[in-house]
Amino acid sequence: MANQPVKRKPTLPGSGDTPETLFHDLQELIRESRQGLARSVNTAMVLLYWRVGERIYRHILAGKRADYGESILLNLSKRLTTDFGRGFSPPNLSRMLRFHEHFTDYQIVSTLSKQLGSFCRVGHPGERIEAGILRRDVSA
Repeated sequence: MANQPVKRKPTLPGSGDTPETLFHDLQELIRESRQGLARSVNTAMVLLYWRVGERIYRHILAGKRADYGESILLNLSKRLTTDFGRGFSPPNLSRMLRFHEHFTDYQIVSTLSKQLGSFCRVGHPGERIEAGILRRDVSA
């Protein structure tokens, strides 16, 4: 874990700040913004996954389609992956479905997703925000 600078209150222009102080203030502004972004993205993704699972669940249950639920997931996976890229494989869709089955109350999921907001991958390839800490992946 990299050393993080001590939080400073941004100084006012012309108040005797140095280029180093300015740099550290900008670092802090960027980190705070990225952390907020990570929390927002993670919350939105958790809620999306729950809603996808809930919608698939209603479709399979409403049509009494449990016997060919796997073929539904395969078809959905192909189409969603074409439109939206990775993340919608049959195993992922199955996890979304199970997520809804285990947590049927949207309010509980919404509350949990806000509490988990600091554990998220966002940013450019090679950047990670975990537990509110921006890191560069060496492998990227």
